[in-house]
Amino acid sequence: MVNWSQHLPVLQVIIPMLCAPLVALLQPRSFAWFAATATSLFAFVIAIMITTGVFAGQDYSYNMGSWPAPYGIELGVDAFSAILLLIVTGASALALLAGRSSLDTDIETDRQPFFYAAWLLALAGMSGILVSADAFNIFVFMEISALASYVLVASGGDRRALPAVFKYLIMGTIGATFYLIGIGLIYLMTGTLNLADMELRIHEVADQKPILVAAGFITIGLALKAAVFPLHMWLPNTYTYAPTIVTVFLAACSTKVSLYLLLRFDFFVFQPNLVNHDIQFSYYLMPLAVLAILIASAVALFEQNLKRMLAYSSVAQIGYIMLGASLVSLTGLTAGIVHMFNHALAKGTLFLAVACLATRIPEFRLSDVSGAARDMPWTMGAFVVGGLSLIGIPGTAGFISKWYLISAALGEGIIGIALVAVIVVSSLMALAYIWRVIEIAYFRTPKNSAVTLREAPPVLLAATWTAALANIYFGLVPSLPVSLSSSAAETLMRHVP
Repeated sequence: MVNWSQHLPVLQVIIPMLCAPLVALLQPRSFAWFAATATSLFAFVIAIMITTGVFAGQDYSYNMGSWPAPYGIELGVDAFSAILLLIVTGASALALLAGRSSLDTDIETDRQPFFYAAWLLALAGMSGILVSADAFNIFVFMEISALASYVLVASGGDRRALPAVFKYLIMGTIGATFYLIGIGLIYLMTGTLNLADMELRIHEVADQKPILVAAGFITIGLALKAAVFPLHMWLPNTYTYAPTIVTVFLAACSTKVSLYLLLRFDFFVFQPNLVNHDIQFSYYLMPLAVLAILIASAVALFEQNLKRMLAYSSVAQIGYIMLGASLVSLTGLTAGIVHMFNHALAKGTLFLAVACLATRIPEFRLSDVSGAARDMPWTMGAFVVGGLSLIGIPGTAGFISKWYLISAALGEGIIGIALVAVIVVSSLMALAYIWRVIEIAYFRTPKNSAVTLREAPPVLLAATWTAALANIYFGLVPSLPVSLSSSAAETLMRHVP
């Protein structure tokens, strides 16, 4: 009897990849939406099965064409991969389920099959990055997801998306090129592209200077792809002018996949082989993380565009993730990884609420949501839940990761106390900019009091509240993300000397 569970890593990638060209051929557009949504749901089910196997201790290692690593292409999944697969596939499925009416408005009818095909390619590319154990194949999947993401961002009717996606393309291309240069240098010195084999061979290289240069190129390239401050300038306009459902998908998972790759590559390949690299890693990332948290939160305080405000908030939240990683400790890494999961929930909920508003309100200026809670109470209620999770209020998912982050910081002495102060101040700043929206929506008079808004379409509203309730559930019962994050952190820390 065939053991299908061993094939799950490759099925996670090839199913959306093979379905993408088929979706592009489907007419009418409802068939394309249905096929893309069904494919995303199936990918999510596969991710759940993989996660269940990881909890059961199953070793997911798949050799393409039965060629053993490092000679062949290897796929593998551990706890770190599993939690990101849940984020990516879950975000894709929920966004597509929610977004049909929104996408019908944003995307021209004759282009919708190609749009959904690009969506599935982005899903396949990000999933491929998460399951691949080969550095060059990671680059291939990176380019697949990036090119598809450019198409998704540019597909809407807002012409301002075109310069935004051009900047996204340029910065993404630079990041990918830097990554490829670093991989080339390592391959030149070691003759291998398998990450596990790299770890074993790098310490045998007599001249370490090319390895140090490679580490610099790879770190900067992936930091650019992940929008780590100050390499984040492509992100605000991309999130602001992309179709809102696309923003839901990208905000929940795009930068987190790059952060995953940055952490996995650094801890698996560089930490065991470069002298004092843990100190260098910390000194490089910690100041950038602190600046991201404070500066991006401050910018969000003064933004008048709702989507741009949430985009700068994402830059700050990336800072939280990197702050946890920069501590190079078990608790710090656990905090950073669990915040990937919790931020995906919070920001996904907020952008889904924005998608609900977009069905009734043409613009995203804060003044345009004046009094919106009067006629759209369920939409704004979900926004409040997502906002509370973003702030880190007890009882929400966001509180769990911030609690772990504060606990990790307190173990760092005087520096830790300063880091706790940064976390508290930035949380108060998040409270301030989320409260701006709540105050305008609940306590201001509508701009046109004669016009009565309607609630968002039921399917979109149901998806939004599914995400909102998930924030509460994982705030009260955080065992799944915390267990996966703790296991992932242990795996990473085993590679630190």
